[in-house]
Amino acid sequence: MSVHLDITGVGIQFETKAEPFVALRDVDLRIDKGEFISIIGHSGCGKSTLMNIVGGLLQATTGGVILDGKEVTQPGPDRAIVFQNHSLLPWLTVYENVALAVDKVFGKTKSKRERADWVNHNLSLVRMTEAKDKYPAEISGGMKQRVGIARALSMEPKVLLMDEPFGALDALTRAHLQDSLMEIHADLGNTVMMITHDVDESVLLSDRIVMMTNGPAATIGEMLEIDLERPRKRLELADDPRYNHFRAEVLRFLHERHALPHVA
Repeated sequence: MSVHLDITGVGIQFETKAEPFVALRDVDLRIDKGEFISIIGHSGCGKSTLMNIVGGLLQATTGGVILDGKEVTQPGPDRAIVFQNHSLLPWLTVYENVALAVDKVFGKTKSKRERADWVNHNLSLVRMTEAKDKYPAEISGGMKQRVGIARALSMEPKVLLMDEPFGALDALTRAHLQDSLMEIHADLGNTVMMITHDVDESVLLSDRIVMMTNGPAATIGEMLEIDLERPRKRLELADDPRYNHFRAEVLRFLHERHALPHVA
């Protein structure tokens, strides 16, 4: 694998009436093609800020982000973002919400028929084919998130950015979508950078877990490699000593950073 997402020396500060607020400092992270990276930490540690910098929605004050040899300075279809809020357009059907992204990205390179086939293909990846003619108000929260994932995948991004995509869902729906995401990642081999507050989710899904120190001036505190074999089955992992070791390591980090915020 080759490094294709290079985050080097990234820091950002925001001007306030009192004094500049430093949200992030000296963040260094190299992500290989096909890796699944989770970013975890307490609220206010800059997780979403970092993802917005990678997504081109914010500009770093120091350092920068390089994707496949090109500096990230603005949003682009090579980085698709899935938010906790699905952000579907309520007046469009499931199919039309995905088609909107496909037409935007591939309007000049794919024929109308090819674009239609591509929309249907991505809906099938998230098992939403039968609901493609429904409107967002007619489907569940979990189904809406499936559509959001399909829309992001349909852009064929180099990096899929996910900001707590399952955070607002009930436990059972969340588990089903985690399993679906593992299957999609196995099939497509796409690069994923996901923010989560869920320790079990981070261990289940990730190749590496990036643990952020408390803010302000948050940075990467530790990184944990999750060398569990794939495909991963949650029921089998429940009694796996390695899984429980990784889980305990993340909990230890989060507890220590919470109890001793000055070490951040």
